[in-house]
Amino acid sequence: MPESLPPHPPLQRYYGDAERREQFVRNIFDDTAEWYDSIIAMLSFGSGNMYRRQALERAGLGRGMRLLDLATGTGVVARAASRLTGDVITADASIGMLLAGRAKTRLPAVEAKGERLPFRDASFDMLSIGYALRHFADLRGVFAEYHRVLRPGAKILILEITPPSSRLGNALLRFHLNRLVPLMARLRSGSRDAEKLMHYFWDTIETCVPPQAIMAALQEAGFSEVKRHVEFGTFSEYTGRRE
Repeated sequence: MPESLPPHPPLQRYYGDAERREQFVRNIFDDTAEWYDSIIAMLSFGSGNMYRRQALERAGLGRGMRLLDLATGTGVVARAASRLTGDVITADASIGMLLAGRAKTRLPAVEAKGERLPFRDASFDMLSIGYALRHFADLRGVFAEYHRVLRPGAKILILEITPPSSRLGNALLRFHLNRLVPLMARLRSGSRDAEKLMHYFWDTIETCVPPQAIMAALQEAGFSEVKRHVEFGTFSEYTGRRE
């Protein structure tokens, strides 16, 4: 069995040790679900919907394709996908996020962990993960599971935030995500958990394994044509095709 590949080291500031990570992540998303969409809009300066749709189009999503949107949260990626195809299934481990998303869409929703999906082999034409890769425990394990549920020739799309290589770009992104957005989230929601979630986002982004490790893990799981497209020096789009 291959050695596990966590997306980042344990963040003891939030959950003490690795065994408590899963419960912490589920609880904080449950507790902030009602404000999540407004916080994400602040994070992306309101341009997120257009960008997500363009990323899905670049990955090849089109009419007649069946998409699984994993770690869907409130369904922001899934809603963009539903404009391109009429067959979208959503899944998330946070019941709070799924319930909050029901107010905005009636797409089929399944409570499920990304590491163990309740779907048959070769069930989907595309699988998307929007800014949630950092919240799984083992990238090698989840990529193998995603390979299982995709049909031969199907594609995977992973959207992530990657710190810019320049010192100035990194500093600006840090200020925005680790200072400005947490403050705005707290003021907008009145919730310390919302503020903590945004600090947690930045810490997972800053300590995430490099793009080369993510691409290598996709290839090890059996994906071919693995590529990384970058927008604005920060938004990474990883794609691969299931053999």
